Amino acid sequence: MKNKPNLLKLMGYAGGFKYFTIGSIVLAALSACLALVPFVYIWKIVDEVLAVMPDYSQAQNIEDYGITAVKYALTAMFIYFLALGCSHVGGFRTVANIRKHCMAKIFRLPLGHIESEGSGKIRKIITDSTASMDTYLEHILPDRTVAIATPLAMIVLLMYFDWKIGLLCLATVVIGFIIMGAFMVGPKLKKDMEAYNLALENMTKEAVEYVRGMPVVKTFGQSVFSFKRLKQAIDDYAKFTISYTQSFRVSMTSFTIVINSAFAILIAIALYHNASVTDHQLFTNLMFYILFTPIIGVTLHKVMYSSEADMVVSTAFSRIDSVLDVPENKETTNPKLPIDNSVEFQNVKFHYKDSLKNAVDGISMKIDAGEQVAFVGPSGGGKTTSASLVSRFWDVSEGKILIGGVDVRDIPQAKLSEIVSFVFQDSKLLKTSILENVRMAKPDATEAEVMEALERAQCADIIAKLPDGINTIIGSKGTYLSGGEQQRIAIARVMLRNTPILVLDEATAFADPENEEKVLQAFSEISKGKTVIKIAHRLSTVVDCDQIYVLQDGKIIENGKHQQLLSQNGLYSKMFNNYQKSVEWTIEN
Repeated sequence: MKNKPNLLKLMGYAGGFKYFTIGSIVLAALSACLALVPFVYIWKIVDEVLAVMPDYSQAQNIEDYGITAVKYALTAMFIYFLALGCSHVGGFRTVANIRKHCMAKIFRLPLGHIESEGSGKIRKIITDSTASMDTYLEHILPDRTVAIATPLAMIVLLMYFDWKIGLLCLATVVIGFIIMGAFMVGPKLKKDMEAYNLALENMTKEAVEYVRGMPVVKTFGQSVFSFKRLKQAIDDYAKFTISYTQSFRVSMTSFTIVINSAFAILIAIALYHNASVTDHQLFTNLMFYILFTPIIGVTLHKVMYSSEADMVVSTAFSRIDSVLDVPENKETTNPKLPIDNSVEFQNVKFHYKDSLKNAVDGISMKIDAGEQVAFVGPSGGGKTTSASLVSRFWDVSEGKILIGGVDVRDIPQAKLSEIVSFVFQDSKLLKTSILENVRMAKPDATEAEVMEALERAQCADIIAKLPDGINTIIGSKGTYLSGGEQQRIAIARVMLRNTPILVLDEATAFADPENEEKVLQAFSEISKGKTVIKIAHRLSTVVDCDQIYVLQDGKIIENGKHQQLLSQNGLYSKMFNNYQKSVEWTIEN
């Protein structure tokens, strides 16, 4: 499908609704032809007026000609409205099918890809790209059909009244098409359009990051120039758009002059024949061409802009393909179920796409069922990546990860999600009620079960202060929760899910001191009887773990219990001592 024209690609998603789009093309072409008929009757009116002047009372058909011209004009408008109606029905359904196809793909994507790319970026790709396709199908396609059908019908009329004058007018059309083709098609323009979209996307991305960092800017009195990437993105965008626009100065000026030069030709003909021609026929024809030729410029401009729309749709398809082409986690053909909740890494290696270095480099370990372990170490050491591989956020590059003696790739995806739960450092809640946010983990859960999970997650104080209790809509009427409160609601969601294996990824990172104690209590409650993997920078949260693994550069460099690691005077001991100093640090007056 990738090498097909854009319209055929879109029709591939349209299903039965493609006939609405085809109907809109046919009706738009018919409308374009009918819209030219009134010019014929205008010519007849002028011809009759010039034939009987100065005795205008002999003109018997002017009224009939005028009424007929209006009828054709109204009919053309009505048919074009029908074309737009068909294009909108076909466009809506086609775009809806594309979005459904994309969403079905997103549900099958590795969670790691979504996490690394960012849900906002993926959402923007889908919504913005399909919006371009929607505009193309609903408006640009009918307009383009009119723009193409009109010149074809015009050729007939240009030749019908006076073929010599018609050829002169047609010459401007041909030259205009040649000029337009020289600068509106070709690989260079496509490359420039891609560069423009990339520059715009980079500027938008950096602008979003700047807005998100506004609290820091205000707190420390920084200016926009502190965000060098944003300023650079704006400068790059401005530089490109200015140079891109200036590159069209000569070609666009030439195009505009040529398509409007028919007037000059007609005026020259009129002046040349003014003294020598007494027959009104020539001047009748000239009047027709004077009224008719402005359509040439309008239609050529529409063709030109529709060509640009083609490139926009091509870019939209390439952006959507960047999502659709992401490899999925393959579903097993030999499903197996684990015998217990142990987790084992066997010489596991993993590297991210386009990375030359392994993020996880030969890790081997055994976590017994019900054991609580911690992954600690410097940033970028492979802690989160290692834990993510257990849930198949990505699949390992080499080696195996076993749960209950079974390779995670042999456990059906739906079953794996019932075995392993993840609590992220920045848990997200949807703009819906507390009840529905927690119930996401178990859609058939009763309200009593949700309340029990909330109480076990230390959320009673949160529910008590909300105006409608668990039915309060988050984000409505000024109802917002702090980072620590959101984390506790997320923990309640995991409690309701009640999976035997838990991964806690820096889960207290966004908890304020007031909430941290309650979050830790919730963790203590949720961890009972579970196999738990903690990823932590706050080393005070891991001192009671059954085993602590210190990861650096994707390798395990130390492991043991808290006291054992302290006695080794290695990296863990150094990190813990530094952590203790930071906790004791105070500001003196």
